[in-house]
Amino acid sequence: MTVLRTTWATRPLALGVAAAALLAALPLSSARAADERPALRITGGATQPVFSRAEAVYQHVDIETATDSDQDGRRDTVRMRILRPRETDAGLKVATIVEASPYWGGGNDVPFHDVDVEEDGLPGGKGRTGLPGLYETATGAGPAPLNASAVVFPGYTDNYFLPRGYAVAQLDSVGTGGSTGCPVSGGRAETLGAKAAVDWLNGRARGWDPEGRPVGAAWSTGDAALMGISYNGTLPTAVATTGVEGLKAIVPIAGISSWYDYYRAGGGVVAPGGYQGEDADILARAVNSRADRDVCAPVLDRLTADQGRASGDYTAFWRERDYLKDIGKIKAGVFLVQGLNDWNVKTRHAARLWEALEEHDVPRALWLHRAGHSNPMPLRMEEWLARLHQWFDHWLYGLDNGALDGPRAEVEQADFTWRQERDWPAPGTRDVGLRLTPDGGLSPVPGRTARHTLTDAGRTLRAEQLVAAPDERNPNRLAYTTGPLGADLRISGTPTMSVRASLDGTSPYVTALLVDHGKDTRATAGTVADTSQLVCYGEGVPGDTGCAHRTRHRTETADFKIVSRGWLDVRNRDSLERQSRVVEGREYRLEWEMQPQDYVFKKGHRLGVVLISTDHDYTLRYPAGTRMTVRAGLSGITLPVAPPAAGVPPVSP
Repeated sequence: MTVLRTTWATRPLALGVAAAALLAALPLSSARAADERPALRITGGATQPVFSRAEAVYQHVDIETATDSDQDGRRDTVRMRILRPRETDAGLKVATIVEASPYWGGGNDVPFHDVDVEEDGLPGGKGRTGLPGLYETATGAGPAPLNASAVVFPGYTDNYFLPRGYAVAQLDSVGTGGSTGCPVSGGRAETLGAKAAVDWLNGRARGWDPEGRPVGAAWSTGDAALMGISYNGTLPTAVATTGVEGLKAIVPIAGISSWYDYYRAGGGVVAPGGYQGEDADILARAVNSRADRDVCAPVLDRLTADQGRASGDYTAFWRERDYLKDIGKIKAGVFLVQGLNDWNVKTRHAARLWEALEEHDVPRALWLHRAGHSNPMPLRMEEWLARLHQWFDHWLYGLDNGALDGPRAEVEQADFTWRQERDWPAPGTRDVGLRLTPDGGLSPVPGRTARHTLTDAGRTLRAEQLVAAPDERNPNRLAYTTGPLGADLRISGTPTMSVRASLDGTSPYVTALLVDHGKDTRATAGTVADTSQLVCYGEGVPGDTGCAHRTRHRTETADFKIVSRGWLDVRNRDSLERQSRVVEGREYRLEWEMQPQDYVFKKGHRLGVVLISTDHDYTLRYPAGTRMTVRAGLSGITLPVAPPAAGVPPVSP
């Protein structure tokens, strides 16, 4: 067992009323010492663990927001549960780390939308039931107990950061748990609900204790951080884009930056990985856990109507849920984390957010790991806690500790070592184009043209079935490959497709798959606990040891890996905001982006591009049989190739 924690020192108890009478009788030096307020202990540019988690103060507060999402004529309230050092009752002022979530109150099984559609997507199955892709099981702290040591907060922030002089808090998002209002899947009301927590910590919002008495945050410095994973990692970005004063740092982990990119792509309805048929309304219904949840029925019905599944147009509904347009308002330091194998909250979210942060010169750091939709902490525990501690100490307590020094990005490699980069994509990355050739190859050199045709079978065949055996003829896909690579080839950034193609049938989708052909053992989205390695990172309390097992990557040995994919609804070839008429059989120039990636194609492997129409696990599934014809020689892929091979991919003779 590894122990990270240090000995827990105790602080002097605050003077009680009876003891105050003795103060005048003490010698002056003793009186001055007794009057000293508790303070943080800072050594080596870092806050030290000198406060007791077991003796923490627990409270919960209902905070008034600036929105009325359930339209009952009263402002919504959000419930926040707080653990803070006992010394805050004796004058210590601390910063607060908040995890806002719609999950603390539990969730509901909800029927998903049917994705086997029967209508013609190019005119002149049953939906599943379950919890949505962003759903994570979590348990809130519940009613206030007599002793804060009986409060168990999920995660590690209370064990690790509270002893170092931080308050930690859980916030129920609007319409969930102890909050009022209604969940709106990324809508403005949700943002304002979480923002209210920062306002209350700064004295700008009203709050009430469980007995309905007004309560403030006299113990708060006013400085706060928001962090979390998945939906909990989405709300930090949402709140930061309001420019709220007092929000000093955010840590979005696998978070959404635009809800359009979560439920739509290229003008098409596209699901989060593993959750076919989910949409914004399904998620809102799943997290609607307030006590009188029927109140929200009209709001949820409006979500269903407004999201629109007949098309994937970028409408006002999605614009409201697009945080990228307001990145310039962010005043917080952003520590962004993304899994390169995350097909739930796909890599596009982090890549576009990172690009926008750079454009607006927002202080930032980036971790890209090889897992999927998961917590990076147990994968790299010591380094994660050290970096997070440094980030919070700098932004919340103003410590000059080098948090912004050195490379901005750290990227986990295929062998699970980590590479530091000055920025991301890797500096020196260049776009390299490869044409689809008539003989099924990929070449940087223009050549003759030819028409290749596939018949869509994605309604019944998964993409993994369609990319296998690229040298064999398959009428349901078009496959193009390089020869064996003469050296490793790293891509870093966003591949793009440019295709001359026509469609004849019912499916409006064009899907591109970037494939690594070559037998290898590679990371998958999953992780597995290493029960031989238990690490104690913080102070434990009953029910929460302050320890966790490390995790390691789950791997798979296979002949190929789908590295990236991208989708386009040809009706939106000219604009995401509106469809254009499609003449069946007419050839169009189609251009679209794939999911960003950082990946090395090894020497001896072949790089492949596979074109299909319906992507079984992601797109709507129209009746099979659509014919897609592609003009090889005039179609191709552009790859972001990183040094040292920033030129044409070398191919073995």
